Amino acid sequence: MAISPPNTSLPFKPHNHDNPLLLSHKHHFSPFLHQKRHYFTLSTPPHVLSNPTESSSSTTLTTSLHTQTQTQTQPSLAESWRDILGDNDWLGLLDPMHPLLRSELIRYGEMAQACYDAFDFDPFSKYCGSVRFTRRHEFFTRLSMESCGYDVSRYLYATSNINLPNFFKKSRWPKVWSKHANWIGYVAVSNDETSKRLGRRDIAIAWRGTVTRLEWVADLMDFLRPISSDKIPCPDSTVKVESGFLDLYTDKEENCRFCKYSAREQVLTEVKRLIEMYPNEELSITITGHSLGSALAILSGYDIVETGLNVLGDSRAVPVCVFSFAGPRVGNVRFKERVELLGMKVLRVVNVHDMVPKSPGLFLNETVPAAVMKMAEGLPWCYSHVGVELALDHKNSPFLKPDGDPACAHNLEAHLHLLDGYHGRGHRFVLASGRDPALVNKACDFLKDHHMVPPHWRQDENKGMVRNRADGRWIQPERPKLDDHPNDMHRHLSQLGLPSTNH
Repeated sequence: MAISPPNTSLPFKPHNHDNPLLLSHKHHFSPFLHQKRHYFTLSTPPHVLSNPTESSSSTTLTTSLHTQTQTQTQPSLAESWRDILGDNDWLGLLDPMHPLLRSELIRYGEMAQACYDAFDFDPFSKYCGSVRFTRRHEFFTRLSMESCGYDVSRYLYATSNINLPNFFKKSRWPKVWSKHANWIGYVAVSNDETSKRLGRRDIAIAWRGTVTRLEWVADLMDFLRPISSDKIPCPDSTVKVESGFLDLYTDKEENCRFCKYSAREQVLTEVKRLIEMYPNEELSITITGHSLGSALAILSGYDIVETGLNVLGDSRAVPVCVFSFAGPRVGNVRFKERVELLGMKVLRVVNVHDMVPKSPGLFLNETVPAAVMKMAEGLPWCYSHVGVELALDHKNSPFLKPDGDPACAHNLEAHLHLLDGYHGRGHRFVLASGRDPALVNKACDFLKDHHMVPPHWRQDENKGMVRNRADGRWIQPERPKLDDHPNDMHRHLSQLGLPSTNH
Protein backbone atom coordinates (compact mmCIF):
# COMPACT_ATOMS: atom_id res chain seq x y z
CA MET A 1 0.00 0.00 0.00
CA ALA A 2 1.18 3.50 -0.61
CA ILE A 3 0.20 7.09 -0.41
CA SER A 4 -0.25 8.30 -3.95
CA PRO A 5 2.76 10.50 -4.86
CA PRO A 6 0.74 13.30 -6.50
CA ASN A 7 -1.20 13.70 -3.26
CA THR A 8 1.52 13.50 -0.65
CA SER A 9 2.22 17.20 -0.99
CA LEU A 10 0.00 19.37 1.11
CA PRO A 11 -2.76 20.80 -1.06
CA PHE A 12 -4.09 23.25 1.51
CA LYS A 13 -3.14 26.89 1.52
CA PRO A 14 -2.12 28.43 4.85
CA HIS A 15 -4.96 29.87 6.86
CA ASN A 16 -5.59 33.53 6.31
CA HIS A 17 -5.63 34.65 9.93
CA ASP A 18 -6.93 38.06 8.97
CA ASN A 19 -10.16 36.40 7.93
CA PRO A 20 -12.53 36.31 10.94
CA LEU A 21 -14.00 33.05 9.65
CA LEU A 22 -10.69 31.29 10.19
CA LEU A 23 -9.61 32.30 13.68
CA SER A 24 -10.14 28.96 15.37
CA HIS A 25 -6.61 27.53 15.44
CA LYS A 26 -4.32 30.52 15.31
CA HIS A 27 -2.14 29.32 18.16
CA HIS A 28 -2.86 25.61 17.99
CA PHE A 29 -0.11 23.45 19.45
CA SER A 30 0.30 20.10 17.72
CA PRO A 31 1.29 17.33 20.14
CA PHE A 32 2.37 15.26 17.12
CA LEU A 33 4.64 17.80 15.46
CA HIS A 34 6.42 18.51 18.75
CA GLN A 35 7.06 14.89 19.73
CA LYS A 36 10.37 13.19 19.42
CA ARG A 37 10.59 10.52 16.74
CA HIS A 38 8.40 7.45 17.33
CA TYR A 39 9.52 3.94 16.56
CA PHE A 40 6.81 1.47 15.57
CA THR A 41 7.39 -2.11 16.62
CA LEU A 42 5.33 -5.26 16.83
CA SER A 43 4.60 -6.49 20.33
CA THR A 44 4.34 -10.09 19.07
CA PRO A 45 5.49 -11.77 15.87
CA PRO A 46 2.90 -11.00 13.20
CA HIS A 47 0.63 -13.87 12.20
CA VAL A 48 -0.34 -13.25 8.59
CA LEU A 49 -2.05 -15.83 6.40
CA SER A 50 0.10 -15.48 3.33
CA ASN A 51 0.18 -19.15 2.36
CA PRO A 52 -2.92 -20.06 0.31
CA THR A 53 -2.83 -23.59 1.71
CA GLU A 54 -3.02 -22.37 5.30
CA SER A 55 -6.62 -22.91 6.32
CA SER A 56 -8.59 -21.18 9.04
CA SER A 57 -12.33 -20.83 9.38
CA SER A 58 -12.20 -18.05 11.92
CA THR A 59 -8.98 -16.15 11.39
CA THR A 60 -8.50 -13.47 14.00
CA LEU A 61 -5.25 -11.62 14.32
CA THR A 62 -4.52 -10.35 17.78
CA THR A 63 -1.22 -8.76 16.90
CA SER A 64 -1.17 -5.30 18.36
CA LEU A 65 0.84 -2.31 17.35
CA HIS A 66 2.37 -0.17 20.03
CA THR A 67 4.72 2.75 19.97
CA GLN A 68 7.90 3.34 21.87
CA THR A 69 9.26 6.83 22.37
CA GLN A 70 12.51 7.98 23.74
CA THR A 71 11.04 10.44 26.21
CA GLN A 72 7.22 10.37 26.32
CA THR A 73 4.05 8.43 25.60
CA GLN A 74 1.58 9.04 22.80
CA PRO A 75 -0.83 11.95 23.30
CA SER A 76 -4.43 10.99 23.97
CA LEU A 77 -7.23 11.60 21.50
CA ALA A 78 -8.53 14.41 23.70
CA GLU A 79 -5.15 16.13 23.37
CA SER A 80 -4.61 15.53 19.67
CA TRP A 81 -8.08 15.59 18.07
CA ARG A 82 -7.33 18.70 16.02
CA ASP A 83 -4.46 16.93 14.29
CA ILE A 84 -6.61 13.84 13.73
CA LEU A 85 -9.14 16.13 12.00
CA GLY A 86 -6.41 17.53 9.74
CA ASP A 87 -5.40 20.80 11.39
CA ASN A 88 -1.87 20.20 10.08
CA ASP A 89 -3.05 18.37 6.97
CA TRP A 90 -2.16 15.00 8.55
CA LEU A 91 1.54 15.81 8.29
CA GLY A 92 3.55 12.89 9.67
CA LEU A 93 0.45 10.83 10.49
CA LEU A 94 0.00 8.86 7.25
CA ASP A 95 3.43 7.31 6.71
CA PRO A 96 3.91 5.58 9.04
CA MET A 97 0.23 5.35 9.85
CA HIS A 98 -0.53 6.80 13.26
CA PRO A 99 -2.60 4.36 15.33
CA LEU A 100 -4.97 7.06 16.61
CA LEU A 101 -5.70 8.25 13.09
CA ARG A 102 -6.24 4.69 11.91
CA SER A 103 -8.71 3.93 14.70
CA GLU A 104 -10.61 7.18 14.07
CA LEU A 105 -10.80 6.54 10.33
CA ILE A 106 -12.21 3.08 11.00
CA ARG A 107 -14.65 4.49 13.55
CA TYR A 108 -16.07 7.06 11.13
CA GLY A 109 -16.00 4.47 8.35
CA GLU A 110 -18.19 2.24 10.50
CA MET A 111 -20.60 5.15 10.93
CA ALA A 112 -20.81 5.34 7.14
CA GLN A 113 -21.23 1.55 6.96
CA ALA A 114 -24.15 1.89 9.38
CA CYS A 115 -26.03 3.68 6.58
CA TYR A 116 -25.88 0.50 4.49
CA ASP A 117 -26.66 -1.85 7.36
CA ALA A 118 -29.70 0.20 8.37
CA PHE A 119 -31.05 0.73 4.84
CA ASP A 120 -33.97 -1.33 3.55
CA PHE A 121 -33.00 -2.16 -0.03
CA ASP A 122 -35.31 -5.16 -0.47
CA PRO A 123 -37.64 -4.43 -3.42
CA PHE A 124 -40.16 -6.90 -1.94
CA SER A 125 -40.50 -4.79 1.19
CA LYS A 126 -43.10 -2.04 1.26
CA TYR A 127 -40.55 -0.06 3.24
CA CYS A 128 -37.88 -0.36 0.54
CA GLY A 129 -35.84 2.84 0.42
CA SER A 130 -36.38 3.68 4.08
CA VAL A 131 -34.39 3.12 7.26
CA ARG A 132 -35.10 -0.20 8.97
CA PHE A 133 -35.07 1.32 12.45
CA THR A 134 -37.75 3.94 12.74
CA ARG A 135 -36.88 4.98 16.30
CA ARG A 136 -33.75 7.10 16.16
CA HIS A 137 -32.74 6.40 19.75
CA GLU A 138 -32.50 2.69 18.89
CA PHE A 139 -30.43 3.16 15.73
CA PHE A 140 -26.98 2.21 17.03
CA THR A 141 -28.35 -0.34 19.49
CA ARG A 142 -30.14 -2.24 16.74
CA LEU A 143 -26.87 -2.32 14.79
CA SER A 144 -24.93 -3.59 17.85
CA MET A 145 -23.01 -0.30 17.89
CA GLU A 146 -24.01 0.88 21.37
CA SER A 147 -20.36 1.51 22.25
CA CYS A 148 -19.94 4.17 19.54
CA GLY A 149 -21.20 6.76 22.03
CA TYR A 150 -23.37 8.83 19.69
CA ASP A 151 -27.07 9.61 19.62
CA VAL A 152 -28.84 10.04 16.29
CA SER A 153 -30.60 13.41 16.31
CA ARG A 154 -32.06 13.37 12.82
CA TYR A 155 -32.62 11.21 9.76
CA LEU A 156 -31.96 12.66 6.30
CA TYR A 157 -34.05 12.12 3.16
CA ALA A 158 -33.77 12.99 -0.51
CA THR A 159 -36.25 13.02 -3.35
CA SER A 160 -35.92 10.10 -5.75
CA ASN A 161 -37.20 12.20 -8.66
CA ILE A 162 -33.63 12.54 -9.90
CA ASN A 163 -31.88 10.71 -12.71
CA LEU A 164 -29.83 8.40 -10.45
CA PRO A 165 -31.79 5.14 -10.76
CA ASN A 166 -29.01 2.97 -9.36
CA PHE A 167 -28.85 5.03 -6.17
CA PHE A 168 -32.52 5.10 -5.25
CA LYS A 169 -34.42 1.98 -4.28
CA LYS A 170 -38.17 1.51 -4.70
CA SER A 171 -40.57 -1.19 -3.61
CA ARG A 172 -42.36 -3.39 -6.14
CA TRP A 173 -45.54 -3.23 -4.09
CA PRO A 174 -48.27 -0.65 -4.80
CA LYS A 175 -48.63 0.33 -1.13
CA VAL A 176 -45.35 1.90 0.02
CA TRP A 177 -44.06 4.14 2.80
CA SER A 178 -43.29 6.98 0.33
CA LYS A 179 -43.57 7.39 -3.43
CA HIS A 180 -40.89 10.07 -3.67
CA ALA A 181 -38.39 9.73 -0.81
CA ASN A 182 -35.31 7.68 0.02
CA TRP A 183 -33.45 7.66 3.32
CA ILE A 184 -29.89 8.86 2.73
CA GLY A 185 -28.22 9.23 6.11
CA TYR A 186 -28.30 10.72 9.56
CA VAL A 187 -26.91 13.35 11.91
CA ALA A 188 -25.62 12.23 15.31
CA VAL A 189 -23.93 13.89 18.26
CA SER A 190 -21.50 12.42 20.78
CA ASN A 191 -22.83 11.80 24.27
CA ASP A 192 -21.21 13.22 27.40
CA GLU A 193 -18.94 10.24 28.07
CA THR A 194 -17.70 10.03 24.50
CA SER A 195 -17.27 13.81 24.26
CA LYS A 196 -14.94 13.66 27.27
CA ARG A 197 -12.85 10.97 25.58
CA LEU A 198 -12.80 12.85 22.26
CA GLY A 199 -11.92 16.18 23.85
CA ARG A 200 -14.90 17.90 22.24
CA ARG A 201 -18.58 17.51 21.40
CA ASP A 202 -18.63 15.96 17.93
CA ILE A 203 -21.44 16.50 15.45
CA ALA A 204 -21.22 13.63 12.97
CA ILE A 205 -22.99 13.50 9.61
CA ALA A 206 -23.06 10.20 7.71
CA TRP A 207 -24.29 9.94 4.11
CA ARG A 208 -25.43 6.74 2.42
CA GLY A 209 -23.79 5.68 -0.82
CA THR A 210 -24.82 3.10 -3.39
CA VAL A 211 -25.80 -0.27 -1.98
CA THR A 212 -24.16 -2.73 -4.38
CA ARG A 213 -23.86 -1.80 -8.03
CA LEU A 214 -21.38 0.54 -9.63
CA GLU A 215 -23.70 1.46 -12.49
CA TRP A 216 -24.53 4.74 -10.76
CA VAL A 217 -21.23 6.09 -12.11
CA ALA A 218 -22.72 5.82 -15.61
CA ASP A 219 -25.79 7.72 -14.36
CA LEU A 220 -23.70 10.81 -13.74
CA MET A 221 -24.33 13.55 -16.25
CA ASP A 222 -20.60 14.30 -16.07
CA PHE A 223 -21.51 17.94 -16.42
CA LEU A 224 -20.26 20.70 -14.16
CA ARG A 225 -22.47 23.62 -13.24
CA PRO A 226 -21.92 26.62 -10.95
CA ILE A 227 -22.64 25.77 -7.35
CA SER A 228 -24.17 29.23 -6.90
CA SER A 229 -26.89 28.30 -9.42
CA ASP A 230 -28.62 26.36 -6.62
CA LYS A 231 -28.53 29.28 -4.17
CA ILE A 232 -25.47 28.06 -2.28
CA PRO A 233 -23.87 31.44 -1.52
CA CYS A 234 -20.57 31.11 -3.38
CA PRO A 235 -19.21 34.49 -4.54
CA ASP A 236 -17.30 32.89 -7.43
CA SER A 237 -19.44 31.71 -10.36
CA THR A 238 -16.54 29.66 -11.72
CA VAL A 239 -16.75 27.27 -8.75
CA LYS A 240 -18.57 24.27 -10.20
CA VAL A 241 -19.64 20.77 -9.11
CA GLU A 242 -21.12 17.76 -10.86
CA SER A 243 -24.74 18.42 -11.76
CA GLY A 244 -26.20 15.15 -10.41
CA PHE A 245 -24.60 15.61 -6.99
CA LEU A 246 -25.97 19.13 -6.79
CA ASP A 247 -29.48 17.93 -7.71
CA LEU A 248 -29.37 15.19 -5.09
CA TYR A 249 -28.32 17.69 -2.43
CA THR A 250 -30.67 20.56 -3.28
CA ASP A 251 -33.81 19.15 -4.92
CA LYS A 252 -37.06 18.60 -3.03
CA GLU A 253 -40.60 17.37 -3.56
CA GLU A 254 -43.06 19.68 -1.82
CA ASN A 255 -45.89 17.12 -1.89
CA CYS A 256 -43.86 14.57 0.11
CA ARG A 257 -43.65 14.94 3.87
CA PHE A 258 -40.15 13.40 3.95
CA CYS A 259 -38.50 15.35 1.13
CA LYS A 260 -40.53 18.57 1.13
CA TYR A 261 -37.26 20.02 2.42
CA SER A 262 -34.07 19.36 0.47
CA ALA A 263 -31.23 17.34 1.96
CA ARG A 264 -29.36 20.63 2.13
CA GLU A 265 -32.07 22.30 4.19
CA GLN A 266 -32.33 19.31 6.49
CA VAL A 267 -28.62 19.06 7.29
CA LEU A 268 -28.00 22.81 7.65
CA THR A 269 -30.88 23.32 10.05
CA GLU A 270 -29.88 20.32 12.17
CA VAL A 271 -26.24 21.41 12.41
CA LYS A 272 -27.40 24.90 13.37
CA ARG A 273 -29.71 23.48 16.04
CA LEU A 274 -26.96 21.31 17.55
CA ILE A 275 -24.42 24.14 17.59
CA GLU A 276 -26.93 26.27 19.48
CA MET A 277 -27.61 23.39 21.88
CA TYR A 278 -23.97 23.32 23.07
CA PRO A 279 -22.96 27.02 23.13
CA ASN A 280 -20.17 26.73 25.69
CA GLU A 281 -18.49 23.54 24.53
CA GLU A 282 -15.61 22.75 22.22
CA LEU A 283 -17.22 21.45 19.03
CA SER A 284 -16.28 19.70 15.82
CA ILE A 285 -18.23 18.77 12.70
CA THR A 286 -17.08 15.50 11.14
CA ILE A 287 -18.71 14.28 7.95
CA THR A 288 -18.30 10.86 6.42
CA GLY A 289 -19.60 8.91 3.47
CA HIS A 290 -18.74 6.14 1.04
CA SER A 291 -19.07 6.18 -2.75
CA LEU A 292 -21.76 8.67 -3.75
CA GLY A 293 -22.17 9.42 -0.05
CA SER A 294 -18.62 10.72 -0.11
CA ALA A 295 -19.63 13.30 -2.71
CA LEU A 296 -22.51 14.40 -0.48
CA ALA A 297 -20.11 14.59 2.48
CA ILE A 298 -17.76 16.93 0.62
CA LEU A 299 -20.61 19.00 -0.79
CA SER A 300 -22.36 19.41 2.57
CA GLY A 301 -19.09 20.19 4.35
CA TYR A 302 -18.31 22.86 1.79
CA ASP A 303 -21.81 24.28 2.21
CA ILE A 304 -21.38 24.52 5.99
CA VAL A 305 -18.14 26.50 5.73
CA GLU A 306 -19.28 28.60 2.77
CA THR A 307 -22.42 29.75 4.59
CA GLY A 308 -20.37 30.37 7.75
CA LEU A 309 -22.64 28.08 9.75
CA ASN A 310 -19.60 26.82 11.66
CA VAL A 311 -18.60 30.32 12.79
CA LEU A 312 -19.59 31.05 16.37
CA GLY A 313 -20.66 34.37 17.82
CA ASP A 314 -17.13 35.11 19.08
CA SER A 315 -15.70 34.51 15.56
CA ARG A 316 -14.22 31.13 16.42
CA ALA A 317 -14.71 28.58 13.68
CA VAL A 318 -15.81 25.04 14.52
CA PRO A 319 -13.45 22.67 12.64
CA VAL A 320 -15.11 20.90 9.71
CA CYS A 321 -13.51 17.68 8.48
CA VAL A 322 -14.57 15.12 5.88
CA PHE A 323 -13.42 11.50 5.99
CA SER A 324 -14.22 10.21 2.52
CA PHE A 325 -14.17 6.57 1.44
CA ALA A 326 -13.95 5.50 -2.22
CA GLY A 327 -15.42 8.80 -3.34
CA PRO A 328 -15.64 10.25 -6.86
CA ARG A 329 -14.42 13.66 -7.92
CA VAL A 330 -16.98 16.31 -7.01
CA GLY A 331 -16.05 19.56 -8.71
CA ASN A 332 -13.56 21.52 -10.76
CA VAL A 333 -10.20 23.06 -9.81
CA ARG A 334 -11.89 26.24 -8.60
CA PHE A 335 -14.06 24.17 -6.25
CA LYS A 336 -10.91 22.51 -4.88
CA GLU A 337 -9.27 25.89 -4.37
CA ARG A 338 -12.37 27.30 -2.68
CA VAL A 339 -12.51 24.35 -0.26
CA GLU A 340 -8.87 24.92 0.67
CA LEU A 341 -9.36 28.67 1.11
CA LEU A 342 -12.26 28.14 3.51
CA GLY A 343 -10.21 25.75 5.64
CA MET A 344 -12.30 22.60 5.32
CA LYS A 345 -10.16 19.48 5.67
CA VAL A 346 -10.68 16.38 3.55
CA LEU A 347 -8.93 13.02 3.88
CA ARG A 348 -9.85 10.62 1.09
CA VAL A 349 -9.29 6.88 1.61
CA VAL A 350 -9.18 5.00 -1.70
CA ASN A 351 -8.28 1.60 -3.11
CA VAL A 352 -5.95 2.08 -6.09
CA HIS A 353 -7.88 -0.60 -8.01
CA ASP A 354 -11.28 1.05 -7.53
CA MET A 355 -12.77 2.77 -10.58
CA VAL A 356 -15.03 5.20 -8.72
CA PRO A 357 -12.32 7.61 -7.46
CA LYS A 358 -11.14 7.88 -11.06
CA SER A 359 -14.54 9.30 -12.09
CA PRO A 360 -15.81 11.67 -13.32
CA GLY A 361 -13.11 13.50 -15.26
CA LEU A 362 -11.43 10.38 -16.54
CA PHE A 363 -9.11 12.30 -18.87
CA LEU A 364 -9.03 15.87 -17.54
CA ASN A 365 -8.23 15.84 -13.83
CA GLU A 366 -5.62 16.77 -11.22
CA THR A 367 -3.13 14.21 -12.59
CA VAL A 368 -2.54 16.01 -15.92
CA PRO A 369 0.01 18.83 -16.20
CA ALA A 370 -1.05 22.12 -14.64
CA ALA A 371 -0.74 23.93 -17.97
CA VAL A 372 -3.23 21.55 -19.57
CA MET A 373 -5.64 21.95 -16.67
CA LYS A 374 -5.35 25.71 -16.95
CA MET A 375 -6.35 25.62 -20.59
CA ALA A 376 -9.17 23.16 -19.98
CA GLU A 377 -10.58 24.57 -16.73
CA GLY A 378 -13.60 26.10 -18.46
CA LEU A 379 -14.70 22.78 -19.95
CA PRO A 380 -17.71 21.10 -18.27
CA TRP A 381 -15.88 17.80 -17.80
CA CYS A 382 -12.63 19.00 -16.19
CA TYR A 383 -12.54 17.77 -12.56
CA SER A 384 -10.17 17.79 -9.61
CA HIS A 385 -10.06 15.83 -6.36
CA VAL A 386 -9.90 17.80 -3.12
CA GLY A 387 -7.89 17.18 0.02
CA VAL A 388 -5.26 14.62 0.95
CA GLU A 389 -5.39 11.09 -0.44
CA LEU A 390 -4.51 7.90 1.42
CA ALA A 391 -4.16 5.24 -1.28
CA LEU A 392 -4.45 1.60 -0.23
CA ASP A 393 -3.97 -1.55 -2.31
CA HIS A 394 -6.13 -4.62 -1.73
CA LYS A 395 -3.46 -6.82 -3.32
CA ASN A 396 -1.33 -6.24 -0.22
CA SER A 397 -3.84 -8.04 1.99
CA PRO A 398 -3.23 -11.79 2.24
CA PHE A 399 -6.91 -12.24 3.10
CA LEU A 400 -8.35 -10.91 -0.15
CA LYS A 401 -8.60 -12.30 -3.65
CA PRO A 402 -6.20 -10.23 -5.74
CA ASP A 403 -8.54 -10.14 -8.72
CA GLY A 404 -11.99 -9.65 -7.26
CA ASP A 405 -14.71 -8.02 -9.33
CA PRO A 406 -14.88 -4.19 -9.50
CA ALA A 407 -17.61 -4.01 -6.85
CA CYS A 408 -15.28 -5.77 -4.38
CA ALA A 409 -12.56 -3.18 -4.89
CA HIS A 410 -15.15 -0.49 -4.09
CA ASN A 411 -16.63 -2.19 -1.01
CA LEU A 412 -16.53 -0.12 2.19
CA GLU A 413 -15.90 -3.03 4.55
CA ALA A 414 -12.91 -3.94 2.38
CA HIS A 415 -11.56 -0.39 2.78
CA LEU A 416 -11.86 -0.65 6.57
CA HIS A 417 -10.06 -4.00 6.47
CA LEU A 418 -7.25 -2.43 4.43
CA LEU A 419 -7.00 0.46 6.88
CA ASP A 420 -6.65 -1.94 9.78
CA GLY A 421 -3.69 -3.65 8.13
CA TYR A 422 -1.96 -0.55 6.76
CA HIS A 423 1.11 0.78 8.59
CA GLY A 424 2.84 2.80 5.89
CA ARG A 425 4.59 2.41 2.58
CA GLY A 426 6.67 -0.73 2.45
CA HIS A 427 5.32 -2.04 5.76
CA ARG A 428 3.94 -5.54 6.08
CA PHE A 429 0.15 -5.92 6.16
CA VAL A 430 -0.74 -6.70 9.79
CA LEU A 431 -4.17 -6.16 11.31
CA ALA A 432 -3.69 -3.64 14.10
CA SER A 433 -6.97 -4.11 15.95
CA GLY A 434 -7.87 -7.66 14.98
CA ARG A 435 -10.96 -6.37 13.18
CA ASP A 436 -12.82 -9.45 11.92
CA PRO A 437 -11.96 -10.09 8.25
CA ALA A 438 -15.30 -11.88 7.84
CA LEU A 439 -16.94 -8.44 7.70
CA VAL A 440 -15.44 -8.00 4.23
CA ASN A 441 -17.79 -10.64 2.82
CA LYS A 442 -20.86 -9.08 4.41
CA ALA A 443 -22.02 -7.81 1.02
CA CYS A 444 -19.49 -9.13 -1.50
CA ASP A 445 -17.28 -12.13 -2.38
CA PHE A 446 -13.77 -10.86 -1.69
CA LEU A 447 -12.19 -13.13 0.94
CA LYS A 448 -10.10 -16.05 -0.24
CA ASP A 449 -12.03 -19.30 -0.15
CA HIS A 450 -9.80 -21.03 2.39
CA HIS A 451 -11.14 -18.66 5.07
CA MET A 452 -14.52 -20.37 4.55
CA VAL A 453 -16.62 -17.23 4.95
CA PRO A 454 -19.67 -17.32 2.67
CA PRO A 455 -20.15 -14.36 0.34
CA HIS A 456 -22.99 -11.88 0.85
CA TRP A 457 -23.70 -13.41 4.24
CA ARG A 458 -25.55 -10.51 5.82
CA GLN A 459 -29.33 -10.78 5.54
CA ASP A 460 -32.41 -10.12 7.63
CA GLU A 461 -33.87 -13.14 9.37
CA ASN A 462 -36.57 -14.64 7.14
CA LYS A 463 -36.22 -11.53 4.95
CA GLY A 464 -38.14 -9.57 7.52
CA MET A 465 -41.16 -11.89 7.58
CA VAL A 466 -42.68 -12.73 10.97
CA ARG A 467 -45.35 -15.18 12.04
CA ASN A 468 -48.69 -13.70 13.00
CA ARG A 469 -49.59 -14.94 16.48
CA ALA A 470 -53.31 -14.75 15.75
CA ASP A 471 -53.51 -17.16 12.81
CA GLY A 472 -49.95 -18.43 12.31
CA ARG A 473 -49.55 -16.81 8.87
CA TRP A 474 -46.29 -15.23 7.75
CA ILE A 475 -46.55 -11.47 7.14
CA GLN A 476 -44.47 -8.35 6.72
CA PRO A 477 -44.90 -6.51 10.01
CA GLU A 478 -45.96 -2.91 10.17
CA ARG A 479 -43.33 -0.46 11.34
CA PRO A 480 -43.85 2.53 13.61
CA LYS A 481 -44.37 5.81 11.81
CA LEU A 482 -41.13 7.44 10.67
CA ASP A 483 -40.28 10.90 11.92
CA ASP A 484 -40.07 13.47 9.18
CA HIS A 485 -38.97 16.97 10.23
CA PRO A 486 -38.78 19.02 13.46
CA ASN A 487 -41.49 21.57 14.16
CA ASP A 488 -38.98 24.44 14.28
CA MET A 489 -37.68 23.90 10.74
CA HIS A 490 -39.17 27.19 9.51
CA ARG A 491 -37.46 29.23 12.20
CA HIS A 492 -34.03 27.76 11.48
CA LEU A 493 -34.52 28.10 7.71
CA SER A 494 -35.49 31.73 8.12
CA GLN A 495 -32.43 32.44 10.31
CA LEU A 496 -30.25 30.84 7.64
CA GLY A 497 -31.83 33.01 4.96
CA LEU A 498 -33.60 29.99 3.46
CA PRO A 499 -37.29 30.83 3.79
CA SER A 500 -39.56 27.93 2.93
CA THR A 501 -42.99 27.95 1.33
CA ASN A 502 -43.98 24.81 3.25
CA HIS A 503 -46.48 25.13 6.08
